[in-house]
Amino acid sequence: MTRIVECVPNFSEGRRKKVVDAIADTARAVEGVRVLDVEMDATHNRAVITFVGEPEKVKVAAFACAAKAVELIDLNQHVGEHPRVGAVDVIPFVPISEVTMSDCVQLARSLGEEISAQLNVPVYLYEAAATRPERQNLAKVRKGQFEGLREEIRTNPERAPDFGPSELHPTAGAVVIGAREPLIAYNINLGTGDLSIAKNIAKAVREKDGGLKHVKALGFETDRENVVQVSMNLVNFRETPVHVVFDAVRSHADEYGVPIVGSEVVGLIPEDALVDSAEHYLKIEGFSRGQILEYKLRE
Repeated sequence: MTRIVECVPNFSEGRRKKVVDAIADTARAVEGVRVLDVEMDATHNRAVITFVGEPEKVKVAAFACAAKAVELIDLNQHVGEHPRVGAVDVIPFVPISEVTMSDCVQLARSLGEEISAQLNVPVYLYEAAATRPERQNLAKVRKGQFEGLREEIRTNPERAPDFGPSELHPTAGAVVIGAREPLIAYNINLGTGDLSIAKNIAKAVREKDGGLKHVKALGFETDRENVVQVSMNLVNFRETPVHVVFDAVRSHADEYGVPIVGSEVVGLIPEDALVDSAEHYLKIEGFSRGQILEYKLRE
């Protein structure tokens, strides 16, 4: 079987399509790399690009995307709902086929060395690639965001990068690179303009505040009138399925007398995650994946 790695870099640009297209095109230009998805969000002012291929080719594409983002994005001009420390903010590698997590860790560290040396951008390592326990959590690495990290990286040894200068790039900031399992970026929209409700529900469901395991969550405003959002990353959908997260948010929303008006997946989602939710809500007894028509056709 072919060795396949997925890379899902996040960029601090969700309003200028030409910029995002130019970044995605650098990945498309790498032979053997396939761009699967490009998502833009104007409110978050953020884009997520997903591509796959053999490990070394994916690393080449990731570097090309980072270089183009450093060229085209100025964080001094960036305003958006989503936390960020860099023009290319996060670059995770995900093992898909015939590749181990250890392989992805080596990719992350190798790419980090290249980006710091060639683009003069400081690099932090997170999740499985982290060099110290407190940096496994992306939120802790991004604490203070671009504006706060600009001073701390120079003065606080605890915030020194893993690679590169202890000085933010003047326009591109820093980049956080790591290795992780497949993640689902899942947002639930609430029918209210009260941002505090979204923030309270996010706090109630996220793991770090005693909520659901493997769930990270924040409350955001949206560009829709009287709609706020619980924005989540589900980092292990097998242990905490999507339908469990949805039910938890709905339960808390009911307590506030607020309806759920919709939800959305940012980027790609594993097929099993949707099948698990369908099985749960339809209450199908004795169900197996072999009963799905498309599974049989693929076989």
